[in-house]
Amino acid sequence: MYQLICIVGARPNFMKIAPVIEAIKNETKCIDVKLVHTGQHYDESMKHQFFEQLGIPEPDIDLEVGSGSHAAQTAEIMKRFEPVMDDLSADAVLVVGDVNSTIACALVAVKKGVPVIHVEAGLRSNDRGMPEEINRVLTDQISDLLYTTERSAENNLVREGIAAERVRFVGNVMIDTLKKHLTRATPANDTLNSIPGGDKLIAENQGFALLTMHRPSNVDEEETLKPLLETIALASKQIPIVFPVHPRTASKIKEFGLSGLISNANIITTGPMGYMELLGLMSSAKLVLTDSGGIQEETTALGVPCITLRENTERPITVEQGTNTIVGANSQLIFDTVQEVLSTGGKQGRQPELWDGQAAVRIARDLEQWFKGRNA
Repeated sequence: MYQLICIVGARPNFMKIAPVIEAIKNETKCIDVKLVHTGQHYDESMKHQFFEQLGIPEPDIDLEVGSGSHAAQTAEIMKRFEPVMDDLSADAVLVVGDVNSTIACALVAVKKGVPVIHVEAGLRSNDRGMPEEINRVLTDQISDLLYTTERSAENNLVREGIAAERVRFVGNVMIDTLKKHLTRATPANDTLNSIPGGDKLIAENQGFALLTMHRPSNVDEEETLKPLLETIALASKQIPIVFPVHPRTASKIKEFGLSGLISNANIITTGPMGYMELLGLMSSAKLVLTDSGGIQEETTALGVPCITLRENTERPITVEQGTNTIVGANSQLIFDTVQEVLSTGGKQGRQPELWDGQAAVRIARDLEQWFKGRNA
């Protein structure tokens, strides 16, 4: 048996690792998976919201790292993961996405001479001001096997000097999770009924927009966050907005004294949601405003118009083929785009190539052959 350590650390990882582990168990006979949770994001409610809902097995090891600055968190993950590597004698380490856990565990593995496999490789925003962009670039450079979600990703990798024979275009594992669970998603009305003010929204039956916002570039500085909230409050006069507030965003809204901008608008707020609840709301929304990379992909798969509150995206296929429009923090552009979506129905988009719910199966089958080839 080949020993494969799979790393999970933060919310975006959970939806990516679940189908990969399931496919490896169902499609291969010679790969033994050990799941390591770094604890980069963790609390008991999240365990139910993500691990139990998505059928992710209990982690074999939990590093319990917790929060911290980028440098401190990355260093702590490396310190705690190194003894795990020594104990498990892994044949390879599989990482997903672009969070601190991704680069930290990849660095430990490669320094010990253990191959690194990167799922969701090659995505680029070309914005080195994003910590995730640094994580993506560095992880790809030290990976032995790179699985991509869209064809343009391979062009990025080859341009950066990565040999094409190390790259496999397999599709998007996030969409595997979405397609598997869409029929089980919590109905939007059930979720709205559980939120103060949500029953009124249902009774008015005029539809709603969904907002998620958490990136430091949007929420950490008052001069950016305040006009964003003012614009969203103005847009809420046209359509009610449901806003699950990220803890980081909530703390900044409180710190800057901006709560009144929300309470005086047609905005229904709630705490962070589980995957099934958010998926149900997303699939029923007239439009989604977000700064999340994953939600850009999910809205494209669902055919729901997406307005991205960022200056760029590492997922260009969601703009070129999907339902996504990039507006940055430009207040007039945000408001005008909301108006356009409400009047025209927004971009129709189409399903990108290999976003068919089978990406993880392709990964599992290729991994088995890759292990056997290395052994031979």
